[in-house]
Amino acid sequence: MGKLTAKQEMFCKEYLVDLNATQAAIRAGYSEKTSYSIGQENLNKPELAEVIQKLFDKRSAKTEVTAEYVITSIKSVAERCMQAEQVLVQGEPTGEYKFDASGANKSLELLGRHLKLFTDKVELGGEVQITQITRKIISTKSTPK
Repeated sequence: MGKLTAKQEMFCKEYLVDLNATQAAIRAGYSEKTSYSIGQENLNKPELAEVIQKLFDKRSAKTEVTAEYVITSIKSVAERCMQAEQVLVQGEPTGEYKFDASGANKSLELLGRHLKLFTDKVELGGEVQITQITRKIISTKSTPK
């Protein structure tokens, strides 16, 4: 693995801020005009991807926020939102119950996305064969009249 330039190191750190490669490139000192392409190029460089992953892992360990923690928390929120909660008026039960449908739906949506139950893009696999057809054009000469 080669040594990263100062801009590349800064890009890796800045990328963790908002996961926006274009903005990370700008904040790292790259030109605004080329920041989109530089950002994408940097993300595709194996040595930078490795550094970014190590920074993610370090941050995750430090904050103790792991994928398992996030999923467990979302599950907990979904279960809590789906519980029927008794409505109280001045501390007295009214006989009615409320249900937090929006919280439950959002939590379940996030869990569904994690499980790839709801996908906005279709992942295709397989092979594509491209055949190039070459046509020979024969020029015709017109005869003067």
